[in-house]
Amino acid sequence: MADAAVPEAVVVVTGPFEGAAVETWRRLIADAVAARPGRLVVDLAKCVRLDAAAIVVLLDAHRDMLRSDGRLTLRSPSARVRRTLSLARADGVFDIENVGLSTAAPE
Repeated sequence: MADAAVPEAVVVVTGPFEGAAVETWRRLIADAVAARPGRLVVDLAKCVRLDAAAIVVLLDAHRDMLRSDGRLTLRSPSARVRRTLSLARADGVFDIENVGLSTAAPE
């Protein structure tokens, strides 16, 4: 990670990450990846739901970060978002960080 342009970049998802909004978030996340941070945090604390297309965007960003020796971290996903990631079997792929939230398993 010595060649990282910036140590950390954060993208804060402020609403649903689904449908027509996916393209907007994809562009923002891709721009953050292009900055070659050592760590990219996608803050999902305010994201009420995401869909399969959003998961693909996150998986693509995860892959791109690994290629540049960086890491992608999902911050504070809600129980609903975690459940969606689990149903897609993507929950084990991402580093998940809980900030200011209970770490109890989603119901």
